[in-house]
Amino acid sequence: MGPARRQLFSAAISVKVPYFATVLPTVRELRPGRCEVTAPKWFGVYNHIHTFHAIATCNLAELAMGMLAEATVPVTHRWLPKSMTVNYVAKAETGLRAVAELGEIPEFGDEGFDLPVPVTIYDKHDKPVTEGVITIWITPKK
Repeated sequence: MGPARRQLFSAAISVKVPYFATVLPTVRELRPGRCEVTAPKWFGVYNHIHTFHAIATCNLAELAMGMLAEATVPVTHRWLPKSMTVNYVAKAETGLRAVAELGEIPEFGDEGFDLPVPVTIYDKHDKPVTEGVITIWITPKK
């Protein structure tokens, strides 16, 4: 996907889910089992010490997980976020890159199940700043 299409696609996501717009996301990679999203450091995500606010990193993580889920969960099933655990491991002093990635894509059967989605957020120097797991509940559509 070229830069113009990437920006258009990312803008459409922000229109569909407006609170994601606060991090000015750009989807860099999207395929079943993996999503990579970047966000610039700008005053709209600053905290009191001018680093990327911790909850803004959670928004970025949730966006990466949601896009991964959309690309992975078949149309015969639905998904809902169930829980999120995060660890803030370093100050986020630059723009960020969130990577949501599954080790393997599960079987989607007749029973509901929890799917933990690991998400790591890196700074511009590839140093992790936030690590988390967002668990989604997956069920067949009725």
